[in-house]
Amino acid sequence: MSNINYNRRQFLKRSAFAAGALALAPDALMRAEAAPKRTAVDEVTLGSTGVKLSRLGMGTGVNNGRTLTDLGRDGFTKLIHYAYDQGIRHFDCSESYATFSWIADAIKGLPREKLFIQSKIDTIPADVLAAVDRHRKNFNTDYVDSMLVHCMVTPGWTDEWKTVLDGLNQAKDKKWIRAKGVSCHSIPALRASIASDWTEVHLVRVNPQGRRVDGMEQVKWTPTDPGHDIAPVLVELKNMRAKGRGVIGMKIMGEGQFVNPEDREKSIRFAMSRTELDAVVIGFKNTGEIDEAIKRMNAALAETA
Repeated sequence: MSNINYNRRQFLKRSAFAAGALALAPDALMRAEAAPKRTAVDEVTLGSTGVKLSRLGMGTGVNNGRTLTDLGRDGFTKLIHYAYDQGIRHFDCSESYATFSWIADAIKGLPREKLFIQSKIDTIPADVLAAVDRHRKNFNTDYVDSMLVHCMVTPGWTDEWKTVLDGLNQAKDKKWIRAKGVSCHSIPALRASIASDWTEVHLVRVNPQGRRVDGMEQVKWTPTDPGHDIAPVLVELKNMRAKGRGVIGMKIMGEGQFVNPEDREKSIRFAMSRTELDAVVIGFKNTGEIDEAIKRMNAALAETA
């Protein structure tokens, strides 16, 4: 009799557990269905700036823009519009790129409020506000979403460029720019950018192969260079995130050096696994490269969900 009672109790206990699991299953299923599927062209927020941009951006400085100007104005405009049609709303520009004067025509007809335009100042201007205004007029827009000082390499750049930093503060107060920041090309400069409370946005060179990423010293690159140790950059990425900075990864394709598909796959998977990166920017030369990057990013994001 005791065995019968024991088995009956076990049966009732298991039945109750199964019933509870079934009751919870719909709720769990709803939560799983509610979780957004991340994609390359999601709209994301750039750190604590409040500015929105697509996770994947298009760089307009391939070979300092010369590769893209080789397409001709019409070809360049078609490539920008193709990127937009695929969901890319984030375009990275600079006054030093050969494409700089072509941007306004390329984005003409696209809804400005949906675009994220980032530009860069490469030299210290005599009049910073006039320089920012030149960018606005060049893009035929009232504001630039993110304005960076470009290619800083020294640990003292925040003092050397103080007039520019002050000028960009004024431009932000006038709503000529929405966010301000820096791109660096050395670890000492990168560390200085993090230490400075002025910085809101970091454009950071990052790929797991260490190609064209920041090192302790600025070096002249050749195709046979083995690259830098990526570990110091990863430490600084965490420091950026701890301060709530907006972080955009660049040189994801090693500045065009990753001609092997396995290298491109490795780098994109690595970038998508870095929670410190809000977005990445890649320089595309044709529509096939855009399609490939979106496909690889979507696959990597699905696996890291």
